[in-house]
Amino acid sequence: MSTLDSAEGLILSRRWYPERDGISFEYWLKTKDGPVRVIVTGQEAVFFVARDTELPNGPYRRAARDLQTLRHEPVDALYFKSGKTLRDTASRFKHDHIPTHESDVKPEDRYLMERFVFGVMRVEGEATPHDGYREFIDPKVSHGEDVPGLTMVSIDIETEGLDGRLYSIGIHTHEQEFVFMVGEGKPESMITWCANERDLLNHFLDWIHDHDPDVIIGWNVVSFDIAFLVKRARELGVPFKLGRAETVCDIILPGTPRQTHITRILGRVILDGIQLMRLGLWSFESFSLEYVARELLGVGKLIQNPESRVEEINRMFREEPRALAAYNIEDCRLVTDIFHKADLLHFAIARSRLTGLPLDRQGGSVAAFDFQYLPRLHREGYVGPDLHANTDAITSPGGYVMDSKPGLYENVLVLDFKSLYPSIIRTFYIDPLALAIDDGEQVPGFIGATFSRERSILPGLIQHLWDARDLAKREANKPLSQAIKIIMNSFYGVLGSTGCRFYDPKLATSITKRGHELITRSRDWIEEQGYDVIYGDTDSVFVLVGEKPSKNPRDIGNQLAEDLNKWWTTVLQDEYNLESSLEIEFETHYTRFFMPTIRGTQKGSKKRYAGLIRHSDEFEVQFKGMESVRTDWTPLARRFQQEVFRRVFLGEEYEDYIREIADGTRNGDFDDELIYRKRLRQKLEDYTKNVPPHAQAAKKMKNPRRWIEYVITLSGPEPTENVTSALDYSHYLDRQLAPAVDSILACHSQSFEKLAGQQMEMF
Repeated sequence: MSTLDSAEGLILSRRWYPERDGISFEYWLKTKDGPVRVIVTGQEAVFFVARDTELPNGPYRRAARDLQTLRHEPVDALYFKSGKTLRDTASRFKHDHIPTHESDVKPEDRYLMERFVFGVMRVEGEATPHDGYREFIDPKVSHGEDVPGLTMVSIDIETEGLDGRLYSIGIHTHEQEFVFMVGEGKPESMITWCANERDLLNHFLDWIHDHDPDVIIGWNVVSFDIAFLVKRARELGVPFKLGRAETVCDIILPGTPRQTHITRILGRVILDGIQLMRLGLWSFESFSLEYVARELLGVGKLIQNPESRVEEINRMFREEPRALAAYNIEDCRLVTDIFHKADLLHFAIARSRLTGLPLDRQGGSVAAFDFQYLPRLHREGYVGPDLHANTDAITSPGGYVMDSKPGLYENVLVLDFKSLYPSIIRTFYIDPLALAIDDGEQVPGFIGATFSRERSILPGLIQHLWDARDLAKREANKPLSQAIKIIMNSFYGVLGSTGCRFYDPKLATSITKRGHELITRSRDWIEEQGYDVIYGDTDSVFVLVGEKPSKNPRDIGNQLAEDLNKWWTTVLQDEYNLESSLEIEFETHYTRFFMPTIRGTQKGSKKRYAGLIRHSDEFEVQFKGMESVRTDWTPLARRFQQEVFRRVFLGEEYEDYIREIADGTRNGDFDDELIYRKRLRQKLEDYTKNVPPHAQAAKKMKNPRRWIEYVITLSGPEPTENVTSALDYSHYLDRQLAPAVDSILACHSQSFEKLAGQQMEMF
């Protein structure tokens, strides 16, 4: 029985599939009243060609449209009853050098973007109840706002290595935690014993069906856990019905090491903690669950040594299955806690609502730009080119990095342009449509670019996002604020990427070269006020106040920012008749600041510095680009640099500390901190000439992994799992400890060798 109804919810999955009368779209939503499946039938896929293009007969209908390319060529639309037919035709046209426009836009995405449906869909029509969900067929579709709460389960599997047997599947939710495990035992709350792997898989799938979670989370969950389960289910003949409506989950394995696994699951979404943290710009030395959990939660895995983890899991399965169950559950629990601590689910939802992309889409900056830009472009009467249509080899310059003035300073202020590139786009109307239109008085860009003042899309889009971020900040909505910041800042990178359909060197260059001008002219204005600018990088200038400033340095910084904003407002009005959207902020006061030289020269370095910040009665040393923040340096060198710099900045004794660390290194006191960790960037057999140390060490391993941990011995690099020679302490003293501190010691006419060298023992 059907009833007239409406529903509004978050889009969990989307796909298209062919039918006799055309294409059908299937969208699964989570609404406040439960899951909803939306079917849209009788649709067509479309792309565009220039109207004067002669085409061969094909499986399409051609219709004139009141649209044109950005080169002002009228276009016709080609409509297809199948997405595959569209792809095949577009491929044939490209082979025959027939230009196509927007032939790469996915039909199920185009249907949403043209209706401005971003993440949340509202439907009105007849709803048919089914087991566990409602279904709408051909309803009225529009953008929605209501985001319901999502149910979430964390899963983790334990296996006999990468290709062996499946031992167990751990489950963790707010209400329960337990393990499905192959084996025999008494019934208990923590373990559900399963007769074999097939029985285990069916128990797991039955639990998913009964509890019906919206989101499945894990750590490397797609590339390992789901990929392993899909593969094992195929081998055992178990239909892997992980989706809603008992649909089978499938996975597309990557064709190359750089590609990712792609899951096909209907009605649910699988979110990987590693990918979400990277999308949210979280930074860790390692994204292993052990490392991230210790950094964020202060706890780690129950088996901590990755070298022996597989062997220990196999032993526990044979001898202590309950211990393995506890380990399995703990991994699930850690992932849940990380998701809550980092607010990853809300970040994923905010990102989808901003971009229109699926919740589980990895990367996708270009696709996000298209989702926002293309429907607005169509309403202006234009269509976009295909991806990679512009093969112009000209590249735009990067951000401006000023030559630094090396030295050890007192009171350095950092003035920062807030969201510099988005504010340049807003102020100077930098936009693909505005570049294509010459309708009178233009705004000048660079390398021949001019931009329309009257017709543009991107400046208004950024203004909307800017206002939304300010609101998110006021409401303390950190996930939304971070998602907006990432999207806004990605727009320059997208326009400067040859993978963008709107790529044009004039766009990216007009952004970066304008940034150069803003930094250099700001430096000149600041120096006219009597201050010295010792460094500048992309969107920041570093202003030296000096040892005895006339007033509180923070007051100076705030006043400089206020006056510089006023000055730019006047300059832009007078020189360009433009309203400024630039915003300079006083960001940081370094009470002590060090800018090193390039090693072995007297020239100041770039993107490398350290500074001391005071927080009430506490001090913090910040490093940029130096050894202490580089993961390819040993833990000892990094700790050593941090402490020496702290002591120098605070005027504390450092000579005895340096000697103590040097002597302890020679005596073997810090051997556990002399480990290098580096990733293999290519296959081990491809390292043939000039083999780097980590590859040399990897060649000595039985089973080398992607990340190699090694030490330098008197016999050369050796992996930590098989050290056969004594450590080469001279290497660590000369190549790690000395370079970490010599630059700042030189400011006091000192060096590591003078303070800690063994030749001193001769006297």
